[in-house]
Amino acid sequence: MTSQSPGPAALDVVRTPEERFAAISDYPWTPQYAEVGSPGDDTCPGPLRMAYVDEGPRDAPVVLLLHGEPTWGYLYRHMIPVLLDAGLRVVVPDLVGFGRSDKPTDPAAYTYARHVAWTRALCDELGLSDLTLFCQDWGSLIGLRMVGEQPERFARVVVGNGFLPAGEQPPTPAFRVWRAFARWTPVLPISRIVDVGTKRKLSKAERAAYDAPFPGRRYLAGARMFPKLVPTDADDPAMPAQREAWAALGRYDRPFLCLFGKLDPILGRGDGPLIAHVPGAKGQPHDRLVGGHFVQEDVGPELAAGIVDLVRRTA
Repeated sequence: MTSQSPGPAALDVVRTPEERFAAISDYPWTPQYAEVGSPGDDTCPGPLRMAYVDEGPRDAPVVLLLHGEPTWGYLYRHMIPVLLDAGLRVVVPDLVGFGRSDKPTDPAAYTYARHVAWTRALCDELGLSDLTLFCQDWGSLIGLRMVGEQPERFARVVVGNGFLPAGEQPPTPAFRVWRAFARWTPVLPISRIVDVGTKRKLSKAERAAYDAPFPGRRYLAGARMFPKLVPTDADDPAMPAQREAWAALGRYDRPFLCLFGKLDPILGRGDGPLIAHVPGAKGQPHDRLVGGHFVQEDVGPELAAGIVDLVRRTA
């Protein structure tokens, strides 16, 4: 399905047919949808349909789970039950270009600033505040930018295998190889990428679930662009905002916890600079767990238990 938005900032958008998700049996929560972005708004263009799961009591503390590249909300299926059993409300968006959310087909439609704006617009639409954020991979680039720009919105933060690049740390050789591969490979094997990034091996059904949002090449523009959008050079257009957000994190004194998968060759040791920089990280029970890059797949219940403990200790 292709839809054309009106106005000067029109985007050509594809929407994954719902039948692509019909065989998924281990992500039972009902998707909901919100419209984000506006025609003519270059920072937050649209309208785009953004999918999300929203479960748990309406008056409970809210946990926002942000996925990264090239996954979708399905990544959190091992964590959601633990959080719900603890009485928390859980909101799990599919980022624009991923999962059930709309997917602009033009790679140029995706920018760092737009991803932040689309995600913030969803939080505004849902009226989310006093949030507990869990973020990983690109979820951390978006989530930690939001924390830096709207610290009052976030009561506490948990990071797993993520960072906020602001020119402080050079990209690793492994990341440079990955960025080139994602941009230029004729075939982007979504489920294989996730499988390689986990300690355990995914089942056939799990691999199919990760491939489900991408029935053809036109659906992959967002997944191909994410690695390229990571700001690593001083002249990157995102860098001024990154540096401001990084400076703001240096003043963030609310609870800040790092739970990383130590088997990740790219980000497994990325917790150190965050712990040293963020005041709220002092005295927290940071840990490096036996997991890969997609730490949610390897130790999801343990991550969720860490989030529950943080909420209860700091409520």
